[in-house]
Amino acid sequence: MLSTLLRRLVRLVIFLALGSALLVLALRWLPPPTTALMIERKVSAWSEGESLPLERTWRPWEELPDDLKMAVIAAEDQKFAEHWGFDIAAIRSALAHNEQGGTLRGASTLSQQVAKNLFLWSGRSWPRKALEAWFTALIEALWPKQRILEVYLNSVEWGNGIFGAEAAARHHFATTASKLTQQQSAQLAAVLPNPHRWSAGRPDSHVLTRAAWVRKQMRQLGGHHYLQRLTPRAEATTQ
Repeated sequence: MLSTLLRRLVRLVIFLALGSALLVLALRWLPPPTTALMIERKVSAWSEGESLPLERTWRPWEELPDDLKMAVIAAEDQKFAEHWGFDIAAIRSALAHNEQGGTLRGASTLSQQVAKNLFLWSGRSWPRKALEAWFTALIEALWPKQRILEVYLNSVEWGNGIFGAEAAARHHFATTASKLTQQQSAQLAAVLPNPHRWSAGRPDSHVLTRAAWVRKQMRQLGGHHYLQRLTPRAEATTQ
């Protein structure tokens, strides 16, 4: 009886692992129709008796401005081109900081944030963290860096019900994502720690100060030249 139960459990785990791998592989080419975070926001609004319209329009890599790509990297994950999904040094630093009490500090890479936004619920439980690590590993193994950043910029939340660069550009600046300026891109990146608290379109002194820091970091990282490091090797050799 116990051995039969264990065999079924092992089969279930293998089935779920293969299924999740195939899903991640498919999303290497297919735009995700929605995300777990969008569903969570919608359900949360319904539970409070409210209606939350979600704004999101997919834009491919070529239509996303380099300034926004660099601003997000500078603000959220400066080692994006180097790591394999996890910034070990940042994780150790965050753990040491959190052990001292006070405000919790995160250390999520862009890859981890994509895994969380696409597939998982909010929270800090160990089961969710384990699933986040699994999906992050799959994403890094099956997607090129360009695809990870492309999905991130089309899925990240930039306000209540505002998802992705195109919706953010229209909502905050009355323009399209492709026409965002460097300053606007820096302001969007500056509010990412808490887009419900801060506004990219109506920035306070904190957002403007952080946006200035983001622009400085963009220059120090090498500007648009940094993005060449995200190009798949086979593609780079043909250019």
